[in-house]
Parts: sequence; C-alpha cells; structure tokens
Amino acid sequence: MIGATRVYAAKLATPESAVSVIADGETLCCGAAVGQPPALLAATAERIRAGDLSRIRLYYKLAMPQLATSLLADDVIESVEAYSFFITDQDRHLLSRQTEAGIRSLNFVPAHFSQIPRIFEEDVELDTFMVTVAPMDADGYFSLGTNNDFSPAAARGAKRLLVEVNENMPNVFGHSRIHISDVSAVVENHVPLVEGGGSEPSPAGCAIGELVAPMVPDGATVQIGIGGVAYGVAGALSHHSDLGIHTELFSPALADLISKGVVTGARKTLHPHKHVFTMAIGTRDTYELMNNNVAFESYPSSYVNDIRIIAANDNLISINTALQLDLYGQVNAETIGENQFSGSGGQYDFVKGASLSRGGKSIIALQSTAMNGTLSTIVPRVPIVTDTRMDVDWVVTEYGAVKLRGKSTRQRAAALISIAHPDFRAELTAAARSL
Repeated sequence: MIGATRVYAAKLATPESAVSVIADGETLCCGAAVGQPPALLAATAERIRAGDLSRIRLYYKLAMPQLATSLLADDVIESVEAYSFFITDQDRHLLSRQTEAGIRSLNFVPAHFSQIPRIFEEDVELDTFMVTVAPMDADGYFSLGTNNDFSPAAARGAKRLLVEVNENMPNVFGHSRIHISDVSAVVENHVPLVEGGGSEPSPAGCAIGELVAPMVPDGATVQIGIGGVAYGVAGALSHHSDLGIHTELFSPALADLISKGVVTGARKTLHPHKHVFTMAIGTRDTYELMNNNVAFESYPSSYVNDIRIIAANDNLISINTALQLDLYGQVNAETIGENQFSGSGGQYDFVKGASLSRGGKSIIALQSTAMNGTLSTIVPRVPIVTDTRMDVDWVVTEYGAVKLRGKSTRQRAAALISIAHPDFRAELTAAARSL
C-alpha cells in the first residue's frame, strides 16, 4: 500500500496540469455516460476556448451534461471532430443548432455495443483516454464503477490514461479494475454523479408489462432496457421469484427488483447469485446499492454483450423496445425518418443471444403509437434495420403479443396488424396487400 500511495501522490495533479500535455490533432476518448469526467473535460475545453488546443478528434458514447457543456459546447465544437456511438438528447440539441448554422462536425459510428472494445483495440488509435473512477483500493486499483463497457480496452490502448477520482463513484467488483501503474495522471473531483435512467411507466407500458410478465418464468435471467415501456415491464415482474440479471444497462428499475427480493440470481447458469452488467445509469440510491456490494459484477461489453455468453445463460429473456417495426418483422430502434435518433447499442446482441438461449425469448415491446397517437409504430417498411426479421422472436404492444419466428411473411403481417393500434389497421392491411 505504501508504494501505491507514493505513486498516487506523485501522479496527483490539477485538471489543468493533467490535460496540458494533450497536443493539437490528438485523438481523445472519454468514458461513457456517468463515467465522463467533468473536471478533465472542462479543463480540456478551456484550453480550446483559450486558443491553446485545436483539431481534436473525440470518440464517445452516451453524452451527458458534463460533455455537452465542455467539448460539445457551441464555442468549442468547431475545434472538435466528434464521433458518437449512440445519439442522446445532448447530441440532438447539438445537431439541431449545427443544422441551423450550416455546420456539421458530429459523426455517428454504427456499432453494436459488443464491438466497441475491439474498435479501440484494432481500428482507432487513441492518444488520450479520460474516465471517472472510484477511489484507489489498498492494492493500488481503481474501480471503473458504473462504466466498464469499452473503458478497459480504451485505457489499455491509449498512450495516455487520465483518471478523475470521485468518492461518489461506486466500487464495483468483477473485471472492473485499473492499476495506478497504468495511469498517467490522477485528478480528484468529488462531485455528485449524474443521475438518470429513472422513468415512470407509461399506461401503455403497464399494459405491455402485464402481457410480458407471464412470458417470463420464475428463475429466468433478464435483460431490460430503460424508458416507460421497460419500467412497465419491470413493475409487472414484482411478484416473480429468483430472477437473475445479465444486462448491458443496469437501471433503477432493476435495482428496485433487487430491493424487493425478486432478483436473487439463484438459478442463473452463469455467474449465479451475481448481478452482471456492463454499464449503469441510476439514482444516488442505485449507486449506493452497487457500492462494495459483492452481488454486483461488471464486465466489458465485449463479454456481457457477446452473443455466445448471452446464449450460454439458460432462460435468458431479453426485453427491448423500438421506434418502429415493419410488416416483415424488421426492427428500427435508431432513426426517425432520415435522422439518427439513438443507436443500435446492444439491442441486437441480446436479440440474437436470447434467441439462441435454451428456453430463452427475445421480446420487442413497443407502444403501438407515437407522437400522441398520430403515428403507428408498426409500419409497412422501416427506413433502417437494427434487428433483422430472421432474428426477431416475440413482439408485444398494449394490444397483444405475437410470435414471429416460424411465420411466413404473410402470416407475420397479419399477426403484427392484429396488435397494431385499431386506428391504423385498415391502412396497414392495404399496405400489406400491396407488399
């Protein structure tokens, strides 16, 4: 411990000093979501504002306010070539402002979540990676806390690793460690973590949850996303027993199921009694539940989202939502019209993995309408395909549940029209005849 403490002290720096070595034209990456380090990002942005740094290439996933107010801010972004793996509200606001100004410096990188670590291992050479971590332990290791995902690969591959220590970041077990010897500089900044992922279940989400719940057997291992539909499903699982968690995103809804004793992991095939995830976005209570809790294990997305690992979990039930689904059974979870709205994330990883799990099910659960009931989410053709028609299994709306696997194109169309909103069934039937 004495040696690690001395190394820590020698590498302790101010944010300004830590980022002073970043040079013009470098390629940077920051942690995803809650793992985005506010002090380091702000100090880097201030160098750009001062004219001391330019032509930065930035890779990131799930922009949070600390990134939106620094490297993605209006007075900084012109010096940043940004590459996002998943579009959020912060990106959409930026894109809207840039469209009005006739500027476009934000680029979208299509990639499944399982693929991103390999991108940083083989395809993108990083100069600097910066991330928020939990305080160092007695052996000289920092925990990546909420954000394992691609962080280990980016940390190993970058020429320079900057960590921002925050005592509010939970210490999480699993393969979630960075050693002080691999760190270039340490910054301390004990601010509250960004909170999110909480949502009230929508009325349609509650109705969908009541249909999905009987499809989930006691003892199953689940993956659930976020949003009103996902929270409706999670709420409907409150009377289940011995559920397990193997999920890309850990959320307050899953934390609630653990607190209620619904989730124990007792019957999991892999990692029994452990709640496995690669990224977490939650409330302060969520982070406190995770902190130093031996039941939680975090692994890189290349493991958690590996189709082979997902499929090795018996009775793996994957529950995701979508923006649209067409009459062929193709799922669009990414775009609205011609605009990139989000990203594929790890949805396809789990759709495919769950379909290969013994006793598993892949469920696409979506509200039947959007835009206050003016648009049907079941459409003749989707503009882009996130999940292929060969892999989509179950589809659930508030009007029913249908199984597509094994059905012909004609049978699929009829099944999907039967669970579309009644106001749109006639036009969908007409579209099906023409298709």
